[in-house]
Amino acid sequence: MQLKHAVIAGLAILVASCGQPGEGKNEAAAGRKLLDPANMDTTVKPGDNFFQYANGTWLKNNPIPKSKTRWGSFNELDENNNAVLHSLLDSAAKITGAPKGSSAQMVGDFYRTGMDSMAIEKAGITPLNPILARINAITDAASLLSEISLQHTEGLGGVFGFYVSPDDKNVTHEMCQFGQGGLGMPGKEYYFDNDARTQKIRDAYKKYLVNMLMLMGEDEATAAKDAANIYGLEEKLAKASFTRVEMRDPYKLYNKFNLAGITAKTPGIDWSSLMAELKVKGEDSVIVGNPGFFAEFAKQLKATPIETWKKYLSFHVVNGMAPFLSSAFDTTRFAFYGKTLRGQEEQEVRWKRVLGIVDGSIGDMLGQMYVDRTFKPEAKQRMLELVNNLQQTYAERIQKLDWMSNETKQKALTKLNTFMKKIGYADKWKDYSSMTISGESYVANILAASKWQYDYDLNKLGKPVDRTEWGMTPPTVNAYYNPAFNEIVFPAGILQWPFFDEHADDAVNYGGIGGVIGHEMTHGFDDQGRLYGADGNLANWWTPQDSANFTTKANVVVDMYGQVVALDTQKINGHLTEGENLADLGGLAIAYEAFKKTKQGQSEEKIDGLTPDQRFFLSWAQVWRANTRPEELAQRLKTDPHSPNEYRCNIPVSNMEPWYQAFNIKPGDKMYRPENERAKVW
Repeated sequence: MQLKHAVIAGLAILVASCGQPGEGKNEAAAGRKLLDPANMDTTVKPGDNFFQYANGTWLKNNPIPKSKTRWGSFNELDENNNAVLHSLLDSAAKITGAPKGSSAQMVGDFYRTGMDSMAIEKAGITPLNPILARINAITDAASLLSEISLQHTEGLGGVFGFYVSPDDKNVTHEMCQFGQGGLGMPGKEYYFDNDARTQKIRDAYKKYLVNMLMLMGEDEATAAKDAANIYGLEEKLAKASFTRVEMRDPYKLYNKFNLAGITAKTPGIDWSSLMAELKVKGEDSVIVGNPGFFAEFAKQLKATPIETWKKYLSFHVVNGMAPFLSSAFDTTRFAFYGKTLRGQEEQEVRWKRVLGIVDGSIGDMLGQMYVDRTFKPEAKQRMLELVNNLQQTYAERIQKLDWMSNETKQKALTKLNTFMKKIGYADKWKDYSSMTISGESYVANILAASKWQYDYDLNKLGKPVDRTEWGMTPPTVNAYYNPAFNEIVFPAGILQWPFFDEHADDAVNYGGIGGVIGHEMTHGFDDQGRLYGADGNLANWWTPQDSANFTTKANVVVDMYGQVVALDTQKINGHLTEGENLADLGGLAIAYEAFKKTKQGQSEEKIDGLTPDQRFFLSWAQVWRANTRPEELAQRLKTDPHSPNEYRCNIPVSNMEPWYQAFNIKPGDKMYRPENERAKVW
């Protein structure tokens, strides 16, 4: 599920395009150790490459499956979870005569239509014909803007982003928010970077445009002309877009206008009319993430020929829906977005892809089935104990900081102590009774779910902000921090092997899920999260000197990661990854200090020949085990706010003295970092 708030920070980019299902204590994971010495490669010195030392044998024995772009601990958990959710879906699909609107009916029919490949093949592109006919009937800029707005109300989106979310400076009030969009490649960088890898992708995308237009019925010459025009329009929109680093600045994204004010900045767009066509009533102001983008959009409404706009909209509708159409559209899309862009050799099997759509569309229905079968109250209680220990430890660390004044410390402690903790699943389930899911058409079901989601979000306007709402479904293998709610959220899907086991020793739980907890807590105080107060509002609660001290310390982290060449000549972008790197560094340090309060943390008793401290750090390292395809890594280095897994493992430990002591790391070891060069923020 896409998290809409600009600075919601998760533990990881979600592991698979097919969704992130989960399972509590399943047969596939039963008996596995959270920390397995068999994963290690002890021919590698821990001080030379701790990631390889902890995971080398596992990396050698676990090549990336053809249907994956990387394979690691997150994927292992995902696969275990898939098996459980697959059985739930199969069971629901076999039920006949379930009451209309019941979980069994909606989940069963959604899954069954998604698995009916013969019906999907027979339908081809016809389910989209009504939308394509509307686009073809566009005659001028006004009808063009009306069609774009209508597509938003149908949940299709298009050209720009639109959603309802709390006002960053008044988080008790829901606001209409607009953001940049409209591109067919992952971001601005792909249109303008000139390295060989990006140029190859750009050329492939231009060919993909031609191929898709030909599938839509154009001859090759016409498709080539239209593809060039579509690309040219996207390039103009990309030029006006912010980079991913710019998008990390919440102040840069906070541009509040009344409707007359934003209309004046975007000649050609009447925002009162636009809001009406988006079905928005009674709202007199909006937040616009990138006004320059909308000024360019308004300009192109006039400057770009209507015929080009019509081809652009038709392509993007088909492109977005291609995975749910006949195989010609599906495989053509996969050839670019899967193979070329990410190095994926073959598609996931159909049931996994359909599972992801069901989870993303009616995830609370599927999630309730999942929780009923798998999630244990004991796991939630054990997790809460861990969270509370880390929270208290974080408070103690803040009080000891030598670079922060008492005035700012007190406000930091207030924020920390008011964290909302969400563990497992929401207290109330979403009501999907107004959504119609039938056994007739997969595309129709997807469109129905998309429209429902739009109406659900729009219905928040004029009502109190619901702080109980979750941004992820229960089976999701991830976690997140949301500054608007000042909350840390841990779905049930991640609370299991290989991250957590309520029966495991403290060392591996604190090194695994403890690091995850500390990571999410630290997001409340990273370069973005620190800009939000305890009440969730975007506001400066720092003294000028404390803010300057933080920036100085954070810049050490930016430079440390920014020097790493992760692929060919491509370096980690230290500014793009700043928040996640700070969260990894802080999370591990807090988890370790919390672990040292436990009985095991204060002992020297060995398990499997490993001391408690060694087990803690090895558990952290084994969480990040993963093999990644070069194409996938290249894309992530451009677009992912997380550093590659090897460096998420190695750089945090290389800044912690207890790791040096635990593994006898000395000067001359490749990872050795002199004490005066180590980063320490939180």
